[in-house]
Amino acid sequence: MLTSHSTALLNSTVFINNPALEMRYRQTKIIFTIGPATSGDEVLKRLINEQVDICRLNMAHGNHEWTRATIRQIKRLCQEVGRHIAILMDIKGPEIRTGDVGEPVYLESGEFFDFWVDRGAWLKNDDGIRGVDVNYPKLVNDVAVGDRVLVDSGLIHMEVVSTMEDRMRCRVVIPGTLGNRRHINLPGVRVGLPSLTEKDMADIGVGLEEGVDFYALSFVREAAAILDLRAFLETHQSTARIIAKIEDQQAIANLEGIIDASDGVMVARGDLGIECPYEELPIIQHQIIKACIRKSRPVIVATHMLESMITAPIPTRAEVSDVAHAVLEKADAIMLSGETTTGKYPVECVRVFKKIARRIESVHNDEPTKELVLRMPKDKMLRSAVYLANDIEDSGIVVFSRSGYMVRMLSSLRPKVPIYAFTDNPALFRHLLILWGVEPFLMDLSDNPEGAISDAFNYLKRRNWVKEGQTMVVISNTLVEDQIIDTLQVRPVQ
Repeated sequence: MLTSHSTALLNSTVFINNPALEMRYRQTKIIFTIGPATSGDEVLKRLINEQVDICRLNMAHGNHEWTRATIRQIKRLCQEVGRHIAILMDIKGPEIRTGDVGEPVYLESGEFFDFWVDRGAWLKNDDGIRGVDVNYPKLVNDVAVGDRVLVDSGLIHMEVVSTMEDRMRCRVVIPGTLGNRRHINLPGVRVGLPSLTEKDMADIGVGLEEGVDFYALSFVREAAAILDLRAFLETHQSTARIIAKIEDQQAIANLEGIIDASDGVMVARGDLGIECPYEELPIIQHQIIKACIRKSRPVIVATHMLESMITAPIPTRAEVSDVAHAVLEKADAIMLSGETTTGKYPVECVRVFKKIARRIESVHNDEPTKELVLRMPKDKMLRSAVYLANDIEDSGIVVFSRSGYMVRMLSSLRPKVPIYAFTDNPALFRHLLILWGVEPFLMDLSDNPEGAISDAFNYLKRRNWVKEGQTMVVISNTLVEDQIIDTLQVRPVQ
């Protein structure tokens, strides 16, 4: 039996290579991670021309020399191409890792294995129990008997059987091969790691000097970590925005406070999928996206979205459904990691993202976000603007902003039409690139409201975003007897 929604999908069927679909504006933003596969000028230019919105620098694999050179390269190429993208620095954050074992070793099921906190080598005890050192001295204080220990992205499962002053002893539950410096996850365990390491602070310093737009903070467990980083940025007069990466159960427990303290959230499904039961991951992703939209914070869905395309030219059907699901849920952005750092088909991955996003967005027929808390009269005016624009054929919303507040609220309402946001603040222009449905433009803003509207319409016509005769809903403000009055107007493009 067909529901009204499924009937709408059938009635809106668009066949392959439909030119109208290819030209349709895209509401979901695309983030790519730069790496060896995308570090050349020509590939980067192709990605910029393919309409990527943000470039991610993964500081787990980047040194300062590479970071400076890459940021300057991106800015130079944006100038050459005439299209600008934002830069996101993904801070490595604290993590627990094993030391070196030399040649990889196979751990047998049922074998006892020690993790040492005060030694610096791969070793075997007098009783024949093998072990390796770890980089976190307080590990034995945080764990308890019965806790799970997942090594190397969960490929090896262990259970804690005892803790001693200098080590913890585990029993191997799921066997596997242990290599050098493998990552350790402790699901459900509250660990006392600092939110920022010395390496992180040094990396942030480079980002401050080079003008990074966003910092993604790894392994955020509570709001205090965001507040600490924000205080540091403010002391250096940085306006960079902070993205909280949700990666473990503690972060989920503190989700509301983390969202409130941050400027955005990343659903980092790599570690999150290890820390939580895999069947819970889609529910967690859904809850995080809904909470972010409700609180008017941008949300990114990341990790393994097109993993097979690291080596294959087309995605799997499961990957298409995964990307489509994120777009259907109206996540602000979807992100590529290994696909564009070491993959064989980085440009094709971006094209796949675009094709899926545009197709799924073309059936968007929902009402403006009802869960969004609208406290001020200005907020309710914005909701009215969205209803009005949605009801006018071939419309759009034009908004002027120097703070970004109205643009962010409009984006969170998830209108069916484009949001054309004009600002004269270069930093804000780049910050707006992450917001769902927003096309930001950097332009000098006239003090005369009529002049600003005329300039905006001319700008949009020159860039072929609109044509004469289209009806726009315009949100601006005007000065009346020393008072700033917010206005909502319906204006034809002239």
